[in-house]
Amino acid sequence: MRSPALKAAPACAAASRALFRTRIPVWVLEQARRLGVSEAELLRSYPTLRAEDLANAWAYVRSHRDEINRQIEDNEAD
Repeated sequence: MRSPALKAAPACAAASRALFRTRIPVWVLEQARRLGVSEAELLRSYPTLRAEDLANAWAYVRSHRDEINRQIEDNEAD
């Protein structure tokens, strides 16, 4: 399932999905959320990010949980 709000992020980790306008990898946002960062904090930290971008990211996480978990684990291993 591909979302028009997401694209491959070649400048980021291989096969990562990033938000279209921002190039922020979805796994980065999900990891921040798991660490307790609120949506309001994410929006302040990433000025180009919109609430609708977060909704798209969370929808992607729900439908691609294994992929996101792998990307987070791969990043932690580095």
